[in-house]
Amino acid sequence: MKIKAIIHTAEEGGYWAEVPIFHGCYTQGETIEEVLENLKEVISLYAEDEPENLSSSDRVVELTV
Repeated sequence: MKIKAIIHTAEEGGYWAEVPIFHGCYTQGETIEEVLENLKEVISLYAEDEPENLSSSDRVVELTV
């Protein structure tokens, strides 16, 4: 499964990201690299905590942007 994330520049500095298909799935970081690492973690945690959001054929995978 491919997961799209949107990375925004934060007004106060750094970045924040959201995963539109997972309601309430957000993260932040000081650099793009930190946001990407945090996205991997938050997507994995979201999938563990909210299994009803995934079908049995879906998988959480590491993403490369």
